Amino acid sequence: MKKIGEIKDEFAAAGEADWQSMCDCYHEDPRSGVQKLILQYEKKIKALEAEKLRMEQMMQYERKYEHLGYLCGIDEVGRGPLAGPVVACAVILPADHQILYLNDSKKLTAHKREELYDVILSEAVAVGIGMVGPAKIDEVNILQATYEAMRQAISKLKVTPQLLLNDAVTIPEVEIPQVPIIKGDAKSASIAAASIVAKVTRDRLMVEYDKTLPGYGFASNKGYGSTEHIEALKKFGPTPIHRATFIKNFV
Repeated sequence: MKKIGEIKDEFAAAGEADWQSMCDCYHEDPRSGVQKLILQYEKKIKALEAEKLRMEQMMQYERKYEHLGYLCGIDEVGRGPLAGPVVACAVILPADHQILYLNDSKKLTAHKREELYDVILSEAVAVGIGMVGPAKIDEVNILQATYEAMRQAISKLKVTPQLLLNDAVTIPEVEIPQVPIIKGDAKSASIAAASIVAKVTRDRLMVEYDKTLPGYGFASNKGYGSTEHIEALKKFGPTPIHRATFIKNFV
């Protein structure tokens, strides 16, 4: 009879597709340690099935419009911060992708976002990033800057999509047909993927800014108006990456 530790290693080495057969294999083992292990993996199987169902729901817009050809999800991050750029991302996922756990980037942990960022970049048909900095934000306002970042993102795709699935907005000066979806990053896999890539891209940039512009807490607050950030603004004044139109109440 195998030791419980050996069975545990066997489960740990098995792929998700093999969990059920492993549970069935050791179902008759009377040892409480083995039964506890089976219960643990049965819970994982249920959670995985629930996630697959959730992702099928997240594909509702992709299924609705897939007859048109390439569908591109678009989202942005960084409209609210006091510092740093607004970043937009455009993502075309394969129609038959099997990526799980895609969601509004704010609902995911930083670790999960980083993990999914790599998966999205490796599996996507195309990814485009657009970025508009503080000077332009001050010049044209944050909404127009967001539209510009989105247009940039679309222009950097290596293939032209037949339809854009946008998080809430309709982007001006874009000829490709668009479908704006309210809270789209929680309803469409493509938009969720775009939100994750945009968030990770911007967060990494703000961590780099923190190295050259220390004292404002950019690595942790990502440019948003935290107490630490506002106190630093009052003490040290603005940096070149601050948005003048956003900080006039603090300096």
